[in-house]
Amino acid sequence: MKRLLSVATLAIIACTGTAALAQNDMKPPVAKKDPKVLKIHGYEITDNYAWLRDRNEKKNPEIIKYLEDENAYVEAHMGKHKPFVDALYKEMLGRIKQTDLSVPYKLGRFWYFTRVEEGKQYPTFLRSKTQDGKDAEILLDQNEMAKGYTYFSIGAFEPSDDGNLLAFSTDTTGYRQYTLQVKDLRTGAILRDKIERVTSIEWSSDGKYLFFGQEDPVSKRTDKIFRHELGSDKNDLVFEDKDVLFNVGIGRSRDRKMFFINSGAATMNEFRYMLADNALGEWRVITPRREGHEYSATFNNGEFYIVTNKDAENFKVVRASVADPGEANWKDYIPHNPAVKIEGISFFRDHAVVSELENGLEYLRVMDMKTRRASARIETPESVYTMGLANNPEYDTPVIRYGYSSMITPNTTFEFDFRTRQSKAIKQQEIPSGYDKSQYETVRVWADARDGVKVPVSIMMKKGTKLDGKSPMLLYAYGSYGASMTPNFSTARLSLVDRGMIYAIAHIRGGSELGEKWRQDGRMFKKMNTFNDFVDCSKWLIAKNYTSTDRLVIQGGSAGGLLMGAVMNQAPHLYKAAIVQVPFVDVMNTMLDETLPLTTGEWIEWGNPNEKEAWDYMIQYSPYENIKAQAYPNMLIEVSLNDSQVPYWEGAKYAARLRELKTDKNIVLLKTNMGAGHGGSSGRYDRLKEVAFDYAYALTQVGITK
Repeated sequence: MKRLLSVATLAIIACTGTAALAQNDMKPPVAKKDPKVLKIHGYEITDNYAWLRDRNEKKNPEIIKYLEDENAYVEAHMGKHKPFVDALYKEMLGRIKQTDLSVPYKLGRFWYFTRVEEGKQYPTFLRSKTQDGKDAEILLDQNEMAKGYTYFSIGAFEPSDDGNLLAFSTDTTGYRQYTLQVKDLRTGAILRDKIERVTSIEWSSDGKYLFFGQEDPVSKRTDKIFRHELGSDKNDLVFEDKDVLFNVGIGRSRDRKMFFINSGAATMNEFRYMLADNALGEWRVITPRREGHEYSATFNNGEFYIVTNKDAENFKVVRASVADPGEANWKDYIPHNPAVKIEGISFFRDHAVVSELENGLEYLRVMDMKTRRASARIETPESVYTMGLANNPEYDTPVIRYGYSSMITPNTTFEFDFRTRQSKAIKQQEIPSGYDKSQYETVRVWADARDGVKVPVSIMMKKGTKLDGKSPMLLYAYGSYGASMTPNFSTARLSLVDRGMIYAIAHIRGGSELGEKWRQDGRMFKKMNTFNDFVDCSKWLIAKNYTSTDRLVIQGGSAGGLLMGAVMNQAPHLYKAAIVQVPFVDVMNTMLDETLPLTTGEWIEWGNPNEKEAWDYMIQYSPYENIKAQAYPNMLIEVSLNDSQVPYWEGAKYAARLRELKTDKNIVLLKTNMGAGHGGSSGRYDRLKEVAFDYAYALTQVGITK
């Protein structure tokens, strides 16, 4: 399909003589109107483009033709910039060590790691009996496995306790629907066990059983946990959650002694547990679910440790006995600190590591459970950064790994020694084409929101950049689900900054950067804060001369795409252009349809529009319904045909309605990845080409073409 599209596009360009002429002459596709009327809560809303929705695996040919026409329009419009896109891709590729090894991690008798090789899209999974990787054996060659597929992704990767078997899952469409298989690592044989729609897996201690979560084929809600007997067709249901707000998952404590089933919704949890020494044992509840109570549980040294928000907005850690772990028996282990959010706690034989969030920055606090030595945070060398625990599956270990980077410091893996409390870098991201950190600077500023709140903004720019309002800027944000957007390092981003563009991340409400209240103040009936924060950050950055309205490009994806859509309706005059990726913009129609993947679980994140109070609030910001006759900036809207999280038709309908109502002559582009899902292409080279295209778009919008 891509090959035919390229030929069609070349034909268009040839007919008009040049790519530039094609851009001027070619008109955007015009979506037909087929009105569908929704009547609800006293509203009557006409949707002219509902026909673009098709949930069938094989899409309506008319829809495919329309999306292909849109792609041809994108290619025609961006055709003259293809040399620039190619140059950016080559430049970005030069910053990547194309043949490389990951840092190995120890699990049982083996060290596990991945290898990427120049020219190959995917990593290979290996293991060795020694840390240096000598005599490594290949476990999964993803490049071989991916042959014949446009998209290929490995999800789960779980060796059995004895290291003899490997359970893994694969997705070949991008729909995030994974198939579980088992490989005998002694013989190399793929066993007969094959299970569809698997979301989480854990081995029994003896390797005879696999516990797995399975999603509903229509809603994609993971509602069941099964126990599978290896080598048989027997799948015993061990738990089913019939509450449509909840998803379930299977897990196991690091000491391998306890299984957990987590039933989780946006604002509450319920954990079940079972001793791992008996795969046929009985599951018990730690404490029943109730609205507003979020908790997670793990097990160490004969006790449960529970991270809970009970009487603790930013969470605390409590202990409970196995005999009776109910709330009445909880004892504080780490008390609540209103200034510090506890993100999680990880236990090793003699130590615990607490992941903390304070004032928008991440910290790792080390606790010595054996000597009771005073706890201490691992030191960080910069004032604006991101850090977090790496993969540390081994329980009995004197050292752990953690990752660290900043907007100007390449990704670095450190090893921390519990005994000396010292860190040493064991691997830093190499940049073959060269990188001089001293040429860049990163700062965090605090923008004023309209209600008096200060919103943090992380900024990266060339050192010495003058704040005279002349610099172009790419401003990114997300602001949903309590997800924190960390100021991490990106080699691709250097292609923007080296050309004088400032890169910024607005840490708006709806994320958790400033704690749990920051999250709660950007969801449900306070969701407007998210959009207002972004607009106010934009105004502040312009007022402080970081950029100007004709130099400001913005970017967001998924729920961040909703952000882009809402911001475009509220303050389109502030922006030169927007990159709107896999956008959740058809909020009302999606949230009314509980047969769509993920909808029901989202009701306690956004609201259930079947209820009038929620409808009246959500309709204020839903991007699709609020498009109006006004001028909008240039927009690049990107969707994926196999997206299960935000279906392609949301962005397609949005583009069509924008073109219908807007009053300007700015360009709206709709680009569909015909062979991928929510995260875009699966291969690393293909993904990099997508980034090069997006960054070329951002740069050309502000007049930078080389």
